[in-house]
Amino acid sequence: MKQILKDIIIDQHDFLATQKTIARNFPEAYLRNEQIIIISGVRRCGKSVLLQQIRDKMPQRDYFFNFDDDRLGNFTSEHFQQLYEVFIELFGEQQYFYFDEIQNISGWEHFARRLYNQGKKLFITGSNSRMLSRELGTHLTGCYIAMELYPFSFPEYLQFRGLDHLLGPIVGTTAKGEIQGAFNAYLKQGGFPLYLKTGEDIVLKTLYDNILYKDIMVRNQIVNEREVKELIYFTVSNIGKPLSYTSLSKVIGVKNPTTAKNYLEFAENTYLLFPVSKLDYSVKAQLRNPKKIYAIDNGIISRLGFHFSGEEGRLLENLVYIELRRNAKEVFYHQSENTECDFVVRDGFRVTEAIQVCHAFDFYGTREREIRGLTEAMETYHLDEGLIITAFHEEEIEQDGKRIHILPAWKWMKKGVPFRHTLMHNS
Repeated sequence: MKQILKDIIIDQHDFLATQKTIARNFPEAYLRNEQIIIISGVRRCGKSVLLQQIRDKMPQRDYFFNFDDDRLGNFTSEHFQQLYEVFIELFGEQQYFYFDEIQNISGWEHFARRLYNQGKKLFITGSNSRMLSRELGTHLTGCYIAMELYPFSFPEYLQFRGLDHLLGPIVGTTAKGEIQGAFNAYLKQGGFPLYLKTGEDIVLKTLYDNILYKDIMVRNQIVNEREVKELIYFTVSNIGKPLSYTSLSKVIGVKNPTTAKNYLEFAENTYLLFPVSKLDYSVKAQLRNPKKIYAIDNGIISRLGFHFSGEEGRLLENLVYIELRRNAKEVFYHQSENTECDFVVRDGFRVTEAIQVCHAFDFYGTREREIRGLTEAMETYHLDEGLIITAFHEEEIEQDGKRIHILPAWKWMKKGVPFRHTLMHNS
């Protein structure tokens, strides 16, 4: 095993040396504190490259290891000590460790805790939210900071495309046309770095297949491929529409709605899909109500053959949800007897924001419907201000003592952040 580990370490160092991309903003304070830094997120969103960027800023950088390697089929928790010995043999004693996709190895958290207790500094990534959270909570309590990394935000997309000049104030017809064009492209291309670099749809197909087969089916020991694929296809084809577990079970041909619920949870654990609940003061009702489903990235939706009506409107709604999630918002949808508001944001027990999403706001019927749904939510949650996010329309409306801000999505998203800080545990 030691020789295999040496080969992998050398191969991975050589590979990472060739990788270049835009820098992700990372909190400098986290580089030299004592806590283990846990970065989770969907496959191929840039976690490995981020570790490279972190390593470049540290006084020691050699103890890097990516556990997503087919040569590690026989690696178990008992081999962590051998890995440590190989590190010392190759590079000498160091204080900093960088572990990528470590959740592939059962029991990794015990090794991480041992290193932490010895005063080592660890940076760790993983692609499964449930496994990470469960293991962190049981074995690493009190010694870690957890955050989520997402595909490129809109400002990062602008940087990647060499459009840094659009990050500042947008003044004049030319700049407005440029940023609107860039946003229209981002709306459909999404933010996966490798896909944006190559433009090859096979990149997204391979990513999707790896999530489907490796992260969902193999990891959860699912044997019925058809049921899982049909559930994902149906939910992504119905982005933003309320769906019940009962209706999903009928679509995929299973008798028990719990099976559909489990499949959806497995997909959520990989960061592929995200269910959003209807806000209800009854927790039981909130769990029982239909969910709206959103996907991690618009590129996957628009490039892998998913079909749905109102494509641009659904893509915009999906993009807004991901941006809210990226900013660590607790998001629900609001629905009354006659109206609906796409998103309401809760902080503790209080709703602080009501947000409507509408691609084309200019049509009279659409305008009235969107304003009515938003103002009803504002009245329900005692809000004086609300927001409607559009593709390009901008306006301010005063109505019945309430102010409605109507903003093009690019302006709302220009503040974008790459991370969601999910948990912080202090020693």
